[in-house]
Amino acid sequence: MNHFQLRSFSAFTGWKRVFASFCVLTALFAFGGRMLATSAAAAVAAETKSEHVETAPVVVTPVEEEKESGLPNAAVPLFYGFGGHGPVLDAEGKVLEKAQYGPFAVTNSILVTWIVAALILVFAQYATRSIKQVPDGAQNFWEFLVESLRNFLEGIIGRHLAKKTFWFFATLFIFILFTNWFSLLPGVGTIGWGHINHDNEFILTKPLLRGANADLNMTLAMSMLFFGCWIVWGFQANGFGGFLMHLFGPKGNMPNPIMKALMAVVFFIVGWLEVVSILLRPVSLSFRLYGNIFAGENVLESMSHLVPALAPIIPIPFYFMELLVGIVQALVFMLLTAVFTLLICSHDEGPESDGSHHH
Repeated sequence: MNHFQLRSFSAFTGWKRVFASFCVLTALFAFGGRMLATSAAAAVAAETKSEHVETAPVVVTPVEEEKESGLPNAAVPLFYGFGGHGPVLDAEGKVLEKAQYGPFAVTNSILVTWIVAALILVFAQYATRSIKQVPDGAQNFWEFLVESLRNFLEGIIGRHLAKKTFWFFATLFIFILFTNWFSLLPGVGTIGWGHINHDNEFILTKPLLRGANADLNMTLAMSMLFFGCWIVWGFQANGFGGFLMHLFGPKGNMPNPIMKALMAVVFFIVGWLEVVSILLRPVSLSFRLYGNIFAGENVLESMSHLVPALAPIIPIPFYFMELLVGIVQALVFMLLTAVFTLLICSHDEGPESDGSHHH
């Protein structure tokens, strides 16, 4: 690798920026998880309460049991936080007190986030503990991955912007990729707590581990983290006035003053539409990744129950498809965030810029 590649490689594998990114992600994830978990607990409590209103015995039909299968819609808490507790039930299972969440509540998807982040950081440190001029083994794989990402980003957003933002986009891609693949490991989403139904089958309701990107809190946290970086990079590249001009200012050079004034009004209106579009980007980014991963895991779950006798065989083609989906979704998330950054930071030069703002 050349001098620039070595600097990019060491910048990514350095602890400070990557560890800071994961700390911010965890903080946002925990906060969002607490909010959504509270809403989910309230919904479950209301549903349980409504079930106990019925006086007649409820006959469990195959349709009702089918609703219990598949990945739970929300992450379940493993630790309710300091001072928190789960729902309090009476002897009949009626909810007497809703779940209370204290500071630093931990869900099964947060646990997966920590495990994957720790594995990535440990592997990165192991691969770069003694950098050789001719790489081999783990260093060779890590350099290939990082160098390929750097070349890919340079061809899209240019060398100058890639040099500045590579650490963030590479972290996003590698973290999303390994998180997607980790969720496909045996035991993730299939080991945990549950109950026995009327057919003497075990129904899993509280998995110990849940794919982090199958939790909307995780994808929203990454989107909001990018949104914060996007604002900082936009102000650094344009300044406050230039940032507003980029959104609302007229584009092009028009000698006719009447046409110039008319276009100024048009671009001002379009600018507000652009603001709405910018505010919706974190939502679209988070739901795109969450929807694909959550749907994929439910497809694997459904295929494994389609024909019980062939449960180990039927999901295999879909399993390999999900491996491909994991790469594609990580690439799409990184690509979209990189393009959004290019749009706010670009002036007149294109991706072929050699690092200087003007020739």
